[in-house]
Amino acid sequence: MQKKLHIKKGDSVMVITGESKGQKGRVLEIDRDKDKAIVEGINMVSRHTKPNSKSPQGGIIKKEAPIHISNLMLIDPATGKPTRIGRKLNSKNKLVRYSKKTGEEIK
Repeated sequence: MQKKLHIKKGDSVMVITGESKGQKGRVLEIDRDKDKAIVEGINMVSRHTKPNSKSPQGGIIKKEAPIHISNLMLIDPATGKPTRIGRKLNSKNKLVRYSKKTGEEIK
């Protein structure tokens, strides 16, 4: 069974600690085994690459490195501020995420 995480692919998140503290971005990918996420434009690293068919020039390429999900906080779509996440059953008996600050469901 897969772990339940407070963030999903496509969510807007804010980094709450570390080198990129305060930066916002969109989750591109999640690794459930390592509890890490790749966030657009955050935790950039330089990769030295040889010329190949993908990059015929080669050189130094900037790309996103994974960041631990405990360092990320979901941004509430209603207020635009970071919020904690809870889970509850909605009227259709389906488990949904909701914002602990506003109480609204998060799609």
